[in-house]
Amino acid sequence: MKKNRAFLKWAGGKFPLLNDIQRHLPEGECLIEPFVGAGSVFLNTQFSRYVLADINKDLINLYNVVKDRVDEFVVEASKLFTSESNEAEFYYARRLEFNRSTDAWRRSVLFLYLNRHCYNGLCRYNLSGEFNVPFGRYRKPYFPRDELYWFSERSQNATFICESYADTLSRATQGSVVYCDPPYAPLSATANFTAYHTNSFSLAEQQHLAELAEKLARESRIPVLISNHDTPLTREWYQAAQLHQIKARRSISRSGSGRLQVDELLALFSGD
Repeated sequence: MKKNRAFLKWAGGKFPLLNDIQRHLPEGECLIEPFVGAGSVFLNTQFSRYVLADINKDLINLYNVVKDRVDEFVVEASKLFTSESNEAEFYYARRLEFNRSTDAWRRSVLFLYLNRHCYNGLCRYNLSGEFNVPFGRYRKPYFPRDELYWFSERSQNATFICESYADTLSRATQGSVVYCDPPYAPLSATANFTAYHTNSFSLAEQQHLAELAEKLARESRIPVLISNHDTPLTREWYQAAQLHQIKARRSISRSGSGRLQVDELLALFSGD
């Protein structure tokens, strides 16, 4: 079956793990994702309803615009995918415009432009809440027209909400299935590169998420699947779950000592 790509580039996106996630994701009526990110799991599953949340308000704003006004959005956003717009000076001017803008529509258009032209498709903000990823220097950034239309079509059965994971988990009712893709736990004390948003995800929050997942499965019989790095800490947090190890698809750079292969875990709190 053809896999559908997200229209955003996203650090830690789940496209490479889709087969494993699909294999372990229980069936249900509504899929709830507290960390929707680029939406690869949403785009490649067949639930009748979706509740898709993220703490990043720019991301959720963009998704609501694409859901409701895709034709208009494609026309407007495509104007920023020209050879002139693929210059550092142009990029930094648009980044400044984005950081100063309070207009939801304009921010959505600029967010896609920045995502496709910035370094590695990262989404990172400084402590003042300003997008601060540098220019990416790509030969010809791709304009994801087909992916935008597919996302919009799929979105008609989805609700997008900007809120914290605990609030999203509290929305789960019978018939729901929850998939959590939190910013991954650091591999060491110095490797805490998970600050994709101004609120980076702490070890206490990682543990809290695991506790909420276990409680939801145990008390409400609502299954929760979580993906993360396979480390002694994550195994401790998810000890009440069924653990499925996924062999590393990617390697993490380690200063001075080459690259480190890291396995991943899928932890299923099944609610059985």
